[in-house]
Amino acid sequence: MDWYPLFNSLRIASIATVVVFFLGILSAYYIARLPRLVKGVLDVVLTLPLVLPPTVVGWLLLVLLSPRRPLGAWVLETFGVRMVMTWWSAIFATVVVSFPLMYRTARGAFESFDHTLADAGRTLGRSNTWIFWRVQMPVCRQGILAGAVLSFARALGEYGATSMVAGYTPGRTATISTTVYQLWRTNDDAGALRWVLVNIALSALFLLAVNLLEDRQRQRGGRR
Repeated sequence: MDWYPLFNSLRIASIATVVVFFLGILSAYYIARLPRLVKGVLDVVLTLPLVLPPTVVGWLLLVLLSPRRPLGAWVLETFGVRMVMTWWSAIFATVVVSFPLMYRTARGAFESFDHTLADAGRTLGRSNTWIFWRVQMPVCRQGILAGAVLSFARALGEYGATSMVAGYTPGRTATISTTVYQLWRTNDDAGALRWVLVNIALSALFLLAVNLLEDRQRQRGGRR
């Protein structure tokens, strides 16, 4: 059994999770402090990939990154790098589709934060940066970690946008999801079942991690 699809899926999901972790926290932190109208508009824009069909997201990325389009052509001519049909081009797709999960979870954590704790830190002469890392992040860490785990699970299972942007090439761009589809197309039900079971096991593991994080957060809230 060729384990490249598992390795490639974990690699893509890991990189995408790191990207959306920092982007999601940064976006959630600043947007949560904006006026309601502005926050509502930005919230719709940033959450839109969560409700759009993955094929629509993939098409939009192809329009943006294809070598026949201005941005993709400029990158190809300047750096000699193709933005699509490579293993790392799937990172663009997974970042877009998993970002809303990280953003929404982090924003909810920041909005539930008791700002009197931050005010207390300011009265002691602490900077906003110190308060963010030493007060706000520790208080919100359970929700933020839950968002990171959900984003990783979503990136790991992504198919629609990934298949359009990265395609399927065994040993190069294949992921678990695209491999299952290709094995099904070739009537290899046994091979498809093996990868389906691997995907189910990984997804169950990450969902269990989310549940454990939520239980810990509820227990901490109860002790308060």
